[in-house]
Amino acid sequence: MDDLRIRAAVAADIDAVLAFWRTAAEGTSISDDRAGVARLVERDPEALLLAERAGALVGTVIAGFDGWRCHLYRLAVHPEHRRRGIGGALLAAAEERFVRLGGRRADAMVLDRNELGRAAWRAAEYGPDEAWTRWVKPLAAPPVS
Repeated sequence: MDDLRIRAAVAADIDAVLAFWRTAAEGTSISDDRAGVARLVERDPEALLLAERAGALVGTVIAGFDGWRCHLYRLAVHPEHRRRGIGGALLAAAEERFVRLGGRRADAMVLDRNELGRAAWRAAEYGPDEAWTRWVKPLAAPPVS
């Protein structure tokens, strides 16, 4: 793991991140476009964390903090680099960020059908909260590709 570098994304990383998510992430989001990721990086420059090995992008996590709650999204590790501690290193960096900002509890968005992801979250000592169900409402139509 000595050659693993974790850093915050910058605007120049956006296209690489979007391409990476098409390979490594489960599912898609209404915000998985250049404008959505650019807004994230501009609004909170430390939220999108990238893991790199030998200059190649091998993992991501979004560690969003709204001043009250800590939210984790898009934990993804390239399929050829899984089970090597990259996800754990990304989560450790995200959790360190949250503590630094005064966060008290982190929650994660995990697709119900993503068994591999659910196992990874369990291994990181996260668990489902049976008291809550996520309710959503899209606010805008997705852009036409």
